[in-house]
Amino acid sequence: MLSSIFYKSIFNDLAILLLRVFTGVLLIHHGFEKLNDINNFADAFVRPLHLPFPVTLSYIAAFSEILGSWSLIIGLGTRLGASAILGTMSVAIYHALLTSGFNIYLLELLALYFSSALSIILLGPGRFSADYIISEIYINRIIQVDSFSRLKNISLVSTSKPIKILKKTKEKKDRNKLLEFPLSNFLSS
Repeated sequence: MLSSIFYKSIFNDLAILLLRVFTGVLLIHHGFEKLNDINNFADAFVRPLHLPFPVTLSYIAAFSEILGSWSLIIGLGTRLGASAILGTMSVAIYHALLTSGFNIYLLELLALYFSSALSIILLGPGRFSADYIISEIYINRIIQVDSFSRLKNISLVSTSKPIKILKKTKEKKDRNKLLEFPLSNFLSS
């Protein structure tokens, strides 16, 4: 037990969990407030930006905050939910700067939500999330079983070839990781 504390700390994942849950819980009521009087929100926040379809965009903002918050709380589709929140906060920051200038009292909460969502996108959901469970338990086990059955089939043919084939596939995976876009997988960390 002590070796797990010293070598594989869970504090990083616990910190990500706290960031996700607190951001989601504290932000979700903003989405419900928008839905309570959607026309008032559209008049006050979307129309001054001269964007088309202000009521539709207001619904999109409300649902992106609600669904994005639930996504963060549960940890399912975490990066996608954080991206929705990041988009909403970007527009809100733009609105605050356009209408009130650099007013720190208006910008501080928006900047905190923005930085929380960006941090979650960059760090991933962590081990205490549904994304991690899906990724590690279901997807990786299927891949391991598939690679084990391939290894078994290859070893029946010859005893010297499996090592060479495994080295080649590992080199290909390493080369593919170098060319992979860093945020291409929104589901897992």
